[in-house]
Amino acid sequence: MDKPETMWPSGSKDHLHLLRLLRKLLGGGIALLGAGVLASDFWHYCLAHPVVLNALIGGSVAALATVLGTLPVVFSHKLSERTQDTLFGFGAGVMLAASAFSLIIPGLAAARAAGASSWAAGGMLGASILLGGAVLLAMERLLPHEHFIKGVEGPQGPRSRVLRRTWLFVFAITLHNLPEGLAIGVGYAATDPLRATALATGIAIQDVPEGLVVAVALLAAGYKRRFAVLLGMASGLVEPLGAVLGAAAISQSASLLPWGLGFAAGAMLFVISHEIIPESHRKGHEAWATGGLMLGFVLMMLLDTVLG
Repeated sequence: MDKPETMWPSGSKDHLHLLRLLRKLLGGGIALLGAGVLASDFWHYCLAHPVVLNALIGGSVAALATVLGTLPVVFSHKLSERTQDTLFGFGAGVMLAASAFSLIIPGLAAARAAGASSWAAGGMLGASILLGGAVLLAMERLLPHEHFIKGVEGPQGPRSRVLRRTWLFVFAITLHNLPEGLAIGVGYAATDPLRATALATGIAIQDVPEGLVVAVALLAAGYKRRFAVLLGMASGLVEPLGAVLGAAAISQSASLLPWGLGFAAGAMLFVISHEIIPESHRKGHEAWATGGLMLGFVLMMLLDTVLG
């Protein structure tokens, strides 16, 4: 019997395949061209606004610190839970000191310099701190939380819970890098480069263990080393974005400076209390985590005193 004819001749299939390939190449070329135009416009904007450029550099340094933190995972298999909790505490201490010495105190000074009384300055900073915490709380409520998935076995039982907990933790670390970036940008917009450098340096220091713990958490959950390292690196990329947004917003209106500083401080305080400290105390290494917090606080205080 004769073989049935196919619906599409072989030549037609090759032609359609070639058309699809050409469309993809054309679409990719247009996307790259658009990205290049946007990058060029953004670069010219940064050159015209040095504060934004400095914020971009500071945020990029913090992101680079996150990248450096993941490198030990390339050479080692496991980091002890006690060491992880100590690093968490250290990061919390650095952020706590940065909130006080690099954000709240300069915010009070900026409000008084704008003509506000001591009571008005305090009320302004207090309200902005609460606003920053409230925004982070709202974001946290809108996202899936561990309490809602606890006890959900899924197809892999305990393994599924481990993966979900790990991804929630990774997302929390990545999310809190945004207010850190905003803090860097607001700091540079405060017209005090030395104090802004101290803040950016302190955040970069505590980003090193953050990149490390993200990569270690993914590695411990069973992901491949390359994936764990790359995602750990990517978790810090939101910081340059946040830094640029913070600097651009404050540069447009000096009256926003106290509010921006307080908002960034409130967001960081929320993350410290709601995410970092509970995670560092969850496995029974409270003393080590507390020691790390105090060491990080003192180090950031010294950095702010020396550079500011």
